[in-house]
Amino acid sequence: MLPAYLPNNIAAIGGGGTPIDFGKKWTDNKRIFGDGKTIRGFILGVFAGILIGFCQIFAENSGMVPWFFPHSIIAVITLAFGSLLGDMIKSFFKRRKGIERGGEWFLIDQYDFVIGALLLTLLCDPEWMINTMNFSLLITILVITPLLHRTVNIIGYKMGLKKVPW
Repeated sequence: MLPAYLPNNIAAIGGGGTPIDFGKKWTDNKRIFGDGKTIRGFILGVFAGILIGFCQIFAENSGMVPWFFPHSIIAVITLAFGSLLGDMIKSFFKRRKGIERGGEWFLIDQYDFVIGALLLTLLCDPEWMINTMNFSLLITILVITPLLHRTVNIIGYKMGLKKVPW
């Protein structure tokens, strides 16, 4: 799941600049995604997810980590891309609900990127998903994701990289 976990962190750290929605508003006169979703953050985040995924593929193929599930190139790309796509879709709905940038949406904030990553990967590389994502692994992901998410966000907050600890 590293190709799905890493992009949001890198997008937050390296983002900024032009918003993906170019400041445009939806039909409800609210921003489509908001200033927190930027082109630079999206590109850097996806690149980081793909890079860590390729490192995993190298480690798997070299025999250094025989316990890793083997990744496909398509799975790595869709996990990284889907992660940020899921986060953007969540931001779209947060804006519709009137939750501003940095506002907390309990549980949705913790699972949006995982759902986006897994759904896109299922659509684009179903063979990898079927062969890799068994029930116990899915449960493990669902249990550790909120813990990892909160821990990383608290660390980012204490380091001054995030304005809120969630």
